[in-house]
Amino acid sequence: MRSFRLLVTLALLGSFEVSPVHAQPLRGADAWTELGLGGMRGVTVGPIESSQQRGPNGESLGYGSEASEALLDHLVAMGVTWISVTPFGRIWALDTPEIEMDFEAPYETNRADVKRMIRSARARGLRVLLIPHLWVETTGWRGEIDFASEAEWTQYQASYRDFVLAWARDAQDAGAEALSIGVECKSWSGRFGAYWTRLIADVREVFSGWLTYSANWDEAENVLFWDQLDLVGINAFYPLASEDGASDEAYSQGAAAIVPTLRELAQTLQMPVLFVEVGYTTRANAAVQPWLWPDGMEGVVIDEREQARALAASFDAFLPETFFAGFFVWRYYARLDDVSQEAFWGFSPHAKMSEPMLVDVFASAWASDPEPWPWLASARPSLPAWHLGALLTPTPPLDAFAGR
Repeated sequence: MRSFRLLVTLALLGSFEVSPVHAQPLRGADAWTELGLGGMRGVTVGPIESSQQRGPNGESLGYGSEASEALLDHLVAMGVTWISVTPFGRIWALDTPEIEMDFEAPYETNRADVKRMIRSARARGLRVLLIPHLWVETTGWRGEIDFASEAEWTQYQASYRDFVLAWARDAQDAGAEALSIGVECKSWSGRFGAYWTRLIADVREVFSGWLTYSANWDEAENVLFWDQLDLVGINAFYPLASEDGASDEAYSQGAAAIVPTLRELAQTLQMPVLFVEVGYTTRANAAVQPWLWPDGMEGVVIDEREQARALAASFDAFLPETFFAGFFVWRYYARLDDVSQEAFWGFSPHAKMSEPMLVDVFASAWASDPEPWPWLASARPSLPAWHLGALLTPTPPLDAFAGR
């Protein structure tokens, strides 16, 4: 029965046209639900610097490679309907005013690989969100970028415009359905209003899909330009508890407490909310400070259930909401079994307790899905299969999704 339900869900959600999008306006907090495309069941696909890695015969393992084809097949079998792709630009430090396009690979190589990845995804019925991301080579977080002079800000903003517009053109050419115009620009998303207005207008000249912005979880209410976009995008690394050893109930309450604030934001802006990134690491107390990067941690207590229950608490809280368009899990990598990008206690849910839970989530009915036909009314369960109490199921073998 479960396999049948998954096949029905995939058939319904995979039957939409994937031709290049001319985005329909999204007016109202429930606009994505009313559009009838179904909740965005998304996964972010890396890599970072995967172009530096090669297979035994020198073949690429990054975007657009044979390895990434296998990854896409795996995601489709799980019930994923969207992926996000994150090509990076690079700055040396938080006060470097020039963005280098050549990061993972020379830009011309990278853009060809990304386009191939997008087209491969669309050929499988997946929709694509392209996110031009920014890497700070030395220490510091991109949300803290700052400059000492107006001239440096002007130089940086010109470089940023070139960076975003280049990827917007590539996204349009490859047929991506959505684009994020920035990631965690917390230090300047609440000012320079005229700049952002011009940038968004310029992007709309070259890209016809939906636009969002990836605000840090504590930034969203201060972003100046939401009204010029289509979706309120949030990198939702929300803490669900303030102390270690929190119970399932505490996690549930922590997630539920976030809902009213985002519901009010959606209603005020008359725009749907999307979690552009949501994820927790595979370690004890991961939802206390979920933004902590796994690299360099010592004495880590690996805990698969911790990752799963933090995600489940978030889904329990938000999937019943019609203002909530969906989410992208942070993250998988272009090569499915890549273990070089992060430690086992990192964010990837692959081959962990979270992965079968995600399959159940993707197969369930969400508030943002179209209403089921009367004879499928039972498809909306009163208690979802992925609620916190169901997380003691052992992790299945790695190939468990192939036959679903």
